[in-house]
Amino acid sequence: MGPIPSRWRGICQNDKDAGFHCNRKLIGARYFNQGYATAVGSLNSSFHTPRDTEGHGSHTLSTAGGNFVEGASVFGFGNGTAKGGSPKARVAAYKVCWPPVGGNECFDADILAAFDIAIHDGVDVLSASLGGLPTPFFNDSLSIGSFHAVKHGIVVVCSAGNSGPADGTVSNISPWQFTVGASTMDRRFPNYVVLGNKKRLEGESLSPKALPPNKFFPLISAADAKAANASADDALLCKAGTLDHSKVKGKILVCLRGENGRVEKGQQAALAGAVGMVLANNELNGNEILADPHVLPASHINFTDGVAVFTYINLTKSPIACITPSTTELGTKPAPFMAAFSSKGPNTITPEILKPDITAPGVSVIAAYTEAQGPTNQDFDKRRVLFNSVSGTSMSCPHVSGIVGLLKTLHPDWSPAAIRSAMMTTAGTMDNSMEAILNASYFKATPFSYGAGHVRPNRAMNPGLVYDLNVNDYLNFLCALGYNQTLIKMFSERPYTCPKPISLTNFNYPSITVPKLHGSITVTRTLKNVGPPGTYKARIRKPTGISVSVKPDSFKFNKIGEEKTFSLTLQAERAGAARDYVFGELIWSDAKHFVRSPIVVKAA
Repeated sequence: MGPIPSRWRGICQNDKDAGFHCNRKLIGARYFNQGYATAVGSLNSSFHTPRDTEGHGSHTLSTAGGNFVEGASVFGFGNGTAKGGSPKARVAAYKVCWPPVGGNECFDADILAAFDIAIHDGVDVLSASLGGLPTPFFNDSLSIGSFHAVKHGIVVVCSAGNSGPADGTVSNISPWQFTVGASTMDRRFPNYVVLGNKKRLEGESLSPKALPPNKFFPLISAADAKAANASADDALLCKAGTLDHSKVKGKILVCLRGENGRVEKGQQAALAGAVGMVLANNELNGNEILADPHVLPASHINFTDGVAVFTYINLTKSPIACITPSTTELGTKPAPFMAAFSSKGPNTITPEILKPDITAPGVSVIAAYTEAQGPTNQDFDKRRVLFNSVSGTSMSCPHVSGIVGLLKTLHPDWSPAAIRSAMMTTAGTMDNSMEAILNASYFKATPFSYGAGHVRPNRAMNPGLVYDLNVNDYLNFLCALGYNQTLIKMFSERPYTCPKPISLTNFNYPSITVPKLHGSITVTRTLKNVGPPGTYKARIRKPTGISVSVKPDSFKFNKIGEEKTFSLTLQAERAGAARDYVFGELIWSDAKHFVRSPIVVKAA
């Protein structure tokens, strides 16, 4: 790469770790641990470095901005050329998370300091794969820090959280943050569990170890292999110390997913003498199966197939099974579908703002990894990999950050809100079977799972129209929440006088959410032309039981930057309509561009 851009003001903070180096790709790295130190006391030299000893930072940063690398794989699986979303971008890392104390890894003081330094250094995009429980904005360091960044034209992309599939779990819910859920991609690492009754069940694994081909072994449920002093429930989860070696030795052990780590279960199975493990989903996780680098031959199967395995064991005198080696399979269907772990709306702080905003690949993502840890991050794992497969909204967030980097290069004059709008209004809600995107239980997902839909980068380059917002719009949003001058100054960093009251439903967001519909409501939005001249007509797919009308229902745009405002009236068609949330969409189209917004409504 060429010389580092002269506008860059960042540093490579290696004063306490002289062996740590940056280069023309990684042009900055800093660490922030003063907030952490107030909780744990004085820190030794191993804490005074931006070096990644955990893997999360390397994985997310390479997903956002890694260059082209040929021959990337995890133990030979998924072999190909790896690249990040913005492969030619310069990258910088800001380390704010440390080994947990009292359940907390990333301290507010360190997060805020990192945001302010990143702004000073001159970053264009901030990718924040971290978050906590949803809290009011004035109490949320990520919310305050990202406001400061957006004020300087920096796009801040955040993870929605991994607390799904329960409703109302989404975090990073500020309207100035770009919040990303996690869905699958059309690549799997399948292997098969073959039972003695000839049933073949498809699972997934990235275990480099395989059982001998076509060789059957005795099969046992972990509940039946419990140690004398353990409960059947704990043994079924394959928790440490719950398995009886004499019952497990030489057999394939069936463990249930939940509570302890998936790979940890396999380690416990191996310690107890198992030759292999079948990891069966509980009902909550449905069809979401993850490819993990297990320490023994293993297969992770879905809930329905898990029920079939336990039934076979219970009805068979001498149950047997074999596990086939894993392969890499592309073009799998249906894809994408939502990950069960992906946090969901509604937004519990400001339900008028739909969160997450969008979804992107976050399941079995292969990206760079540290060699300070094994691929499972467990002490027992002495293996080392250059690339690892990891799942989480931490993995989907940098996919979006990388695309943002490309859009900023193409459209340097677009605001953070315009970039987010371009990606949201061009996102898709169909999978590769041309059906509606499903959740991990294979039911139809909703905007509370995927926001505006699954990201489609190429369409976002040319969205036609955008819903734009500036810093004053965000400050007026805080005014509408009733924030006083002191609280607002945490965001604005200067005194700000609130205008006459505004309604949150008229906030110019690319999605339209009415959480308490009394009879009827009219909301307004403003469209800005960022494409060629054209006439756009409105098309509506109305939510069940709600009538929707648009005025005007057509616009002629003559030049770039031209803005036009419309109003949308929503009315319950009968008493008792929309007791629960119902969903529709508004599309503005000139036959070339399709500017789509989700409509989310619930009656009061």
